[in-house]
Amino acid sequence: MKSLQIQNTAFNTILNSFQNWLGVQRYANDTILNMPIHLREFFHYLEAKGHEGITFITTNLVTEYYEYLSSRKNKTRGGALSNGSLNKHQQSLKLFLTYLKEHGANFNFGVHLRTEKMNDIDVKDILSIKQMKQLFEACSYSHISSRYQFRDKAMLTILYSCGLRRNEAVMLDVSDVKFDEKLIHVRYGKKSKERYVAINDYNLRILEDYIYEARPQFYKSKTSDALFVNKNGKRMLGKSHSDRLKAIIEATEDEDIMSKHITPHSLRHAIATNLLQYGMPLENISRFLGHSSLESSQRYTQIVNLLEDE
Repeated sequence: MKSLQIQNTAFNTILNSFQNWLGVQRYANDTILNMPIHLREFFHYLEAKGHEGITFITTNLVTEYYEYLSSRKNKTRGGALSNGSLNKHQQSLKLFLTYLKEHGANFNFGVHLRTEKMNDIDVKDILSIKQMKQLFEACSYSHISSRYQFRDKAMLTILYSCGLRRNEAVMLDVSDVKFDEKLIHVRYGKKSKERYVAINDYNLRILEDYIYEARPQFYKSKTSDALFVNKNGKRMLGKSHSDRLKAIIEATEDEDIMSKHITPHSLRHAIATNLLQYGMPLENISRFLGHSSLESSQRYTQIVNLLEDE
């Protein structure tokens, strides 16, 4: 929907300011790129309704907009918008409301979509511990080159065992792996929040093997501080992490695993769910994930309950 035209100068100015703000707040690159696109559609909707500014935004208007989205066809694949797409539209309005409040605007319109479609986690896509073991095992043959195999396994360790977001993994440097303290220093967390994540000896050995055996084999890797480097010795970006995860999934040749919709963020959901299943208190899981509130972690309790009912 990035091709939607908006005539209103004020709307276009706000869109540019909103995107710049996302960058300053150090949101993930995908968020910086896509959230303004979703907000553009909302502004396009307002403009089509004859509104010329954001002062007209109310909870009722947002609700009407969600009803429009729920009935709008997917422009790419046809059919209705997926749960994930609807969730991203809601996320864009949540971020926009935060942006307005941080800029001193007195807005408090509702942004929650009251529908079952807004659950951004599909229980059937949650990987079990057994399935995660299959992914780790598949790293032994996920690529013809051993240095890629070591890197794949280290990547899974960071995304699953340490529960990092994709952008947090992208921004890790070698120096952020604190071997003596058994910690991972996450310097670029969500909203620029730093945290330390504990890591056990087994997972530290996986990272040690990658850093000291495999990473030096990547071209010009010594010129980069990045933990994960690509074939050119530069920092490995988010899309590369997603592409390698797909390769690992395909390497398992497991139909159940391959039928799931798995992304780097799915591994974060998986570790949270698995830890809760094994009795870790929700408060500890919330700190482990770097959530700003316990409310963000509550959904994993619902997921565990649904899994137990299956």
